[in-house]
Amino acid sequence: MEIETARLLLRRPRLADVPDLFGFLGDAVAMRHTHVDLSVRQCRCRIAVHERRRRRDGYAPWAVLTKSDRRIVGWGGLYQDPFTPGWGVEIGYSFHPDAWGRGYASELASICTGLADGALAIPDLRAFASPANLGSRRVLEKAGFVRIGFVPAMARYLYRRAQGESKTGEPGQWPLAVVSSALAPAPE
Repeated sequence: MEIETARLLLRRPRLADVPDLFGFLGDAVAMRHTHVDLSVRQCRCRIAVHERRRRRDGYAPWAVLTKSDRRIVGWGGLYQDPFTPGWGVEIGYSFHPDAWGRGYASELASICTGLADGALAIPDLRAFASPANLGSRRVLEKAGFVRIGFVPAMARYLYRRAQGESKTGEPGQWPLAVVSSALAPAPE
């Protein structure tokens, strides 16, 4: 299944995509706020593990291409993290530095929240963002996510968005008891 937005094409990643994906997923500067793949093999493994989850869950990160030239500029979407399990369904995204600041992450987040609220009927979404990653934090807030705490073990803020929740952060069905022990005050 391919999904088209105004400027993007979202599709399952292919084995042939790995070198292009590794071009930014393996770039320590581009990935300074999150996990960086140390080799093409590690990148291929990460994508393969997520694809196994797609078969189980019905969703996983997509390869993100520009519609105009079909160039891979990102990787992201909805997923249950197989490497750091237990947080529920998350939205995540990584983009090539050449694609930063063009609104692609917001476009992707809009599709993800729409699918979660509609066809997938996912009651709650989570997301993580480094305190230093102001762009990602703004994308999440614009998509209706609310920052609910800081997870010291990940050195990231935890965000949540309940199904259909507006940007005002009206209460949803968030099981705070599940994660309250992992939360700490945010760093200054």
